Amino acid sequence: MTAPSTSPDQNAPYDLVGVGIGPFNLSLAALADGVPGFRSLFLDAKPAFSWHPGLLMEGTTLQVPFLADLVTMVDPTSPWSYLNYLRAHERMFKFFFSERFHIPRREYDHYCRWVAERLSSCRFDARVTALEWDETADAFAVVHRSADGEQTRVLTRQVVLGVGTDPVVPAPLRPLLTDTHAGRVLHSADYRVHRARLGAADDVTVIGAGQSGAEVALDLLRNQDGDGRGGPYVRWLARTAAFAPMEYSKIGLEHFTPDYIRFFRDLPETTRERLTAEQWQLYKGVSEETLGEIYDELYERTIGGGEPRASLHPAVEVLAAEADGDRYLLTCRSRQQDSVFEIRTAAVVSATGYAASRPAFLKKMADLVDWDVKGRYQVDGDYRVALDPRVSGTLYVQNAEMHTHGVGAPDLTLGAWRAATILNAAVGKAVLPVAPRQAFTTFGAPQEPAPVPDQPPAVHVPAPAETQR
Repeated sequence: MTAPSTSPDQNAPYDLVGVGIGPFNLSLAALADGVPGFRSLFLDAKPAFSWHPGLLMEGTTLQVPFLADLVTMVDPTSPWSYLNYLRAHERMFKFFFSERFHIPRREYDHYCRWVAERLSSCRFDARVTALEWDETADAFAVVHRSADGEQTRVLTRQVVLGVGTDPVVPAPLRPLLTDTHAGRVLHSADYRVHRARLGAADDVTVIGAGQSGAEVALDLLRNQDGDGRGGPYVRWLARTAAFAPMEYSKIGLEHFTPDYIRFFRDLPETTRERLTAEQWQLYKGVSEETLGEIYDELYERTIGGGEPRASLHPAVEVLAAEADGDRYLLTCRSRQQDSVFEIRTAAVVSATGYAASRPAFLKKMADLVDWDVKGRYQVDGDYRVALDPRVSGTLYVQNAEMHTHGVGAPDLTLGAWRAATILNAAVGKAVLPVAPRQAFTTFGAPQEPAPVPDQPPAVHVPAPAETQR
């Protein structure tokens, strides 16, 4: 554990307070740990670090390489790197021989917990209940409360919101998210909690064509008996026109670079929103490996003339849902045929993603934030939120800026780079230099005319021998 940075006056405002300790704010905490004299504090309501615990199934892996850890993409010498985690756990040779580029999700979660438990700036069991601007102190006041009711108020000149995103469930299913239907209608974020119950059901419908939906469908298929007769019938629905693989070409991945963010930020809002919708395969597709595993499971069921107890339905949306005795009736529409049909199922898992929302503790700050016309943060190139001029402090945000920065906002690849960008702005100087250009791709028109290549030197070609004089 590193020693906490100190200030001569411990009652003075912190330089920075982070609200929420997910991977993104944990990255910022890890990078800030090496800045002398910089006082930071990070708060989270959970009793300890956890990352999507409902989807930490055996065999699932990160969709980004291990180098996209908390620090390496900007500071590979940091003691908080994934490689140093391996070294600390005496697993370096094991990792080397495993030849893994994409590590298990369970291991990534354990790595982040290892970092969070050793950073003195990270404080759990600290639910932030209020954030306000204190004009007298010329600082933000952050109020947090522990599980036993103890309340603490701290001052800071800068705040970073890293509260994560909330599960999104289609409107027809929301009335069924009650205790009465617990474990039978749920978001995939809670899948692992109810995994055994779902595996014992006779029919489960999974909604959503992203990686989470694919992993839930695959896990349920594997819960069937070897001949496919036992376990639940697995039905997989998706609004998208196909169960499509994630864009993972080397050139395509350059959309997850600072270069693309700078290009995207300069586009008109209508263009940004159109592009984000069109680029769904960059962040909502499924890994080719997972799609292949699902296909292999289905193929196994056909050996000896059998049929898989499963069905896949792309281009389908759920229009209505209601309880029907001990089952659920889903009214669906084929988007391509414009035809309506019904499905009866014993359980529904909505793997329909996550979205940023406005946290309740911002209530006292609401009138001081310059929201856009859709009620979203307006975020500049250094991830500062636009505020009323009366506020001299700075509010930053992480993973709530897809509308201004593009599809890389929720991606771990850019996590360390964004944290370094925020840290440099918060410190007021480049404590972590960030390279200006990272992509081979030129997004948009070239900023300068392309240079005209030099003309090759003239080559003298002798005349044929018979014409020479």
